Amino acid sequence: MAGKSLVNEVRQTQLAIDLIEHGARLQLLEAETTLSRERLLKLYKEVRGVSPPKGMLPFSTDWFISWQPNIHASLFIDMFNFLHAHADIRGIEATLKAFKLYLEHCQAHQIEPVLSLTRAWSLVRFFDAKLLQTAPCTRCGGQFVVHSLDLYSNYVCGLCRVPSRAGKTKKAADRARALSLQQAA
Repeated sequence: MAGKSLVNEVRQTQLAIDLIEHGARLQLLEAETTLSRERLLKLYKEVRGVSPPKGMLPFSTDWFISWQPNIHASLFIDMFNFLHAHADIRGIEATLKAFKLYLEHCQAHQIEPVLSLTRAWSLVRFFDAKLLQTAPCTRCGGQFVVHSLDLYSNYVCGLCRVPSRAGKTKKAADRARALSLQQAA
C-alpha cells in the first residue's frame, strides 16, 4: 500500500498558497491541486483572512474578444506560449509564471491589470479546448486572441483600429480630471 507523500503534499500546499496570494478562486484551486476542499478553505482563510468568494467562474470566450481585455489577454497568452515553448514550463506553473510576468509588465508600464489569475487560467483552458486561438494583425503583425471559428484573414487588432468609445469610461474620466487638478495645483 502506497502512503501519501509528505513532499508532494508540501508542494501542493505551497502551490495553493502561491495561487491564493495571486487571487485564485476556490474552483481553480480544486482543479489544479490535489488538496481537499476543506483543506483549501482553511488555507484560503489563513492566507487571505476571509472566506473565498462564491459564485461561478468566467465561462464566456466573448469577454476576451472585447477591446481592452483582448489586448491584455493577447499579451498574457503570448507570455504563456513563450514560457511553454522556451522554458519547458507546463500546466498551472506556466499559467502562474506568465501571470506574474503580466503583472510585472503592467506595473513597469504603469497600467492597471485587466486580467485576474482566474481569467488568465480560463483563457488557457479556452485555448486548450480550441475555443480561442491567436491570429496576426495585418497592420502590426502582433498575435491577438480571436474566436477559433471566426474569419480572420484580414484581422486588424484593437491597437491598430481603436474603437471610438475606447478609454471613455467613468474611471478614465475621473483619472483625467484628477490629473488636470494635480497639474493645476
